Amino acid sequence: MVNSVLTPDARALEIERVAEPVVHHMPHGFSDRFALGFTKLLRFSADTFFAKRYGHRAIVLETVAAVPGMVGAMFTHLNCLRWMRDDEGWIRTLMEEAENERMHLMTFIEIAKPTWFERMVILAVQGVFLVAFSILYLLSSRTAHRVVGYFEEEAVTSYTLYLQEIDEGRSPNVPAPAIAKHYWKMADDATLRDVVLVVRADEAHHRDVNHGFASSLAGDAEVRDIAPYPIHATELRAAA
Repeated sequence: MVNSVLTPDARALEIERVAEPVVHHMPHGFSDRFALGFTKLLRFSADTFFAKRYGHRAIVLETVAAVPGMVGAMFTHLNCLRWMRDDEGWIRTLMEEAENERMHLMTFIEIAKPTWFERMVILAVQGVFLVAFSILYLLSSRTAHRVVGYFEEEAVTSYTLYLQEIDEGRSPNVPAPAIAKHYWKMADDATLRDVVLVVRADEAHHRDVNHGFASSLAGDAEVRDIAPYPIHATELRAAA
């Protein structure tokens, strides 16, 4: 049986194809343009294979999105050990990002119920992306963080449009999974709409943090506004 809970209609797909991020970092130089082009390629591939199954596409994308934080934290950790310097809080931030994206994945698995074929696709996609992103991070961590920033821009757009789907009654606003209510400390009567809201807020935070990291590595000292720190990580921030 095909799960249709997260299946957008033709109208939603058309709107998403032409949608532009509300918050967008204008590319400057080859590094930024490469990052933006790479992101658009990933987006096109996801739309091609999963556009009519929003939930399954979300699962694949969240699987990929959980990789950069862990890769970045690992290489930053090793670099700090090698040069015997402080990480300035980057490692904890990137580890939290990876864990947060993994919880997005676990939440959408409960909602979309991927098939075994789709699980195999996820294994393949994750393997390829892990290798590719690791190489990219070693060659240019600035470009790698910019890729994640652009990736999150697309994620915020997608979740914004999915909220529109729910609000206009074209997608069912089912109860939130127990794992989501526990992780985000949500009310017992929380719904899918509430989940999408907190997930979108997470993605906005990751967007701004990674664009900030990329700009910092590029020597840009400009102070940028960052979306509020995710509420689920309050204890982590207090301990930092």
